[in-house]
Amino acid sequence: MVIRPFRYLLTSLMLLAAHQDFAQIKDSSSGLKISGYADVYYARYSDSVGRGNYEKFPVISPKNDEVGLNIIQITAQYTSENARAIVTMHYGDIPSAAWSPVYNMIQEANAGFRLAKKFWVDAGFFKTHIGTEALLPKDNIASSLSIITLYEPWYQAGLKISYLPNDKSVFCLHILNGYNTFVTNNSQKSVGLSFVYTPNDKFNFGYYNIYGKTAPDSVTLPQSRFLNNFVFNYQATPKLKALLGIDYIGQKNATLVNNRSYAYVYSAIATLRYQLPANFGLYGRYEWFADDGIFLANTDATYKLSGITLGAEYKPTEKSYLRFEARELALPENEKIFRTNGENTNVRYEAMLNLGVWF
Repeated sequence: MVIRPFRYLLTSLMLLAAHQDFAQIKDSSSGLKISGYADVYYARYSDSVGRGNYEKFPVISPKNDEVGLNIIQITAQYTSENARAIVTMHYGDIPSAAWSPVYNMIQEANAGFRLAKKFWVDAGFFKTHIGTEALLPKDNIASSLSIITLYEPWYQAGLKISYLPNDKSVFCLHILNGYNTFVTNNSQKSVGLSFVYTPNDKFNFGYYNIYGKTAPDSVTLPQSRFLNNFVFNYQATPKLKALLGIDYIGQKNATLVNNRSYAYVYSAIATLRYQLPANFGLYGRYEWFADDGIFLANTDATYKLSGITLGAEYKPTEKSYLRFEARELALPENEKIFRTNGENTNVRYEAMLNLGVWF
């Protein structure tokens, strides 16, 4: 049922692109651009959840022993000196497993205008401003996502005010319908800030946060959540890139454990990528995640989890990749949330092959 409107949208946008002035489309400063992206995968998991089902932590390559479509998307983006707009429609296992059930086919749809020389105002549906890792495999070093990324907001709706004081800094204020939602789920708005500082072409620092009420108004105790995300990018050499992310999340009235008035989540991600000759690259990631209050994981386990990912990438062209990676996720011995060969276990092994192309 959902394929037909997606097919209609894809056809419409391709016809629109065919009738545009190609000189205008190629102009990076103004005009309409049409772009697209697809990622296909094959994955194996030691966790036994049944054929055709989504694995635990389902987002990227979520089905076991199956060739699947992570995502196919198409974007129409308009840019001029004083106005801009973007619409992205998507389909596949990523939106099916992790996206909003309302407006599920919309990845983003927003428009904005220049309020003053250094200020922009945008409104509509957005991809989240939170996260060390981005939504799509093509925008990350690894294909899979760390556990903290799965529990952070992925999409949001509201108003964004951007301030660009110079070519090294960007400040944004986000006034949102709620935490990880397109539609309002309570009577209060959420608010977020983002700041990115790029002093040179080797180093980049970002701080992102969001504060708001997460529960519906019907919940007696207001469960306010404050998420803080720190991101450091460092291009140590032309061949070596390092990425570090630190997250701290606090929630008031997180009542899942001993009726605590406050509970916390701590997380860290460290990723390295080394470029080899002939368009090959190697990468590795370490992740650590602790949810003692169990307000994100929402299970009986405290989710003191660690993971190691190793991968290799080949880029046939600038806008394509073939990646193979493997990961081990491990919890304490008494937290056996996975199941392998009919037995509960605290460890899961993963392997995935991803092929992506975009234009």
